[in-house]
Amino acid sequence: MRDLVYTGFMSLDGVLDSPGGPEEGHRSGGWVVKDLEFVPEAWSIKGEELADTTALLFGRRSYEAFAPVWPGSEDHAPYKELPKYVLSTTLSEDALVDGWGPTTILRSVDDVAKLKQGDGGAIFIHGSAELARRLGEAGLIDRYHLLVFPVLLGAGKGLFTDADIDKQMLKLRDSATYKNGILKLIYDVVR
Repeated sequence: MRDLVYTGFMSLDGVLDSPGGPEEGHRSGGWVVKDLEFVPEAWSIKGEELADTTALLFGRRSYEAFAPVWPGSEDHAPYKELPKYVLSTTLSEDALVDGWGPTTILRSVDDVAKLKQGDGGAIFIHGSAELARRLGEAGLIDRYHLLVFPVLLGAGKGLFTDADIDKQMLKLRDSATYKNGILKLIYDVVR
């Protein structure tokens, strides 16, 4: 069985929305890089994740945001040939980006559950807050990799559901704090 891992940047008040820039639609867009000292070791988690990633899973909106950019990005070159999966009921095959490795459209949460049952290593979800919430509610996420930033945004998309679901316990796998206030938190979902 394959692990499904969510990785993302989160504000202290739980917002994932628009970490990269204002073009993403959030009035505080770009909060990951604004007003914060760059500390290289805080980003080491991304290299560690790369070693474990055997496939990527996106929601439609994140796929449409990343697919035009990541194939030509040197920072994301190691992801180029990895299998990609997009969970969407509306994305068509002709909307998939060429030259970014094999991409498969999944149409339901059940399709994701079937994918997890197959052979292979970890599948990582980048961005895709709504997808991560749905998969978390369905009990399909196995691990969370979070970089928590010392900023309060007040509004935006969050990672965790506010639905009345059964309690889920998490076990801390790894953590670190950095001099710029970023926290690294890696949790396994206890089953």
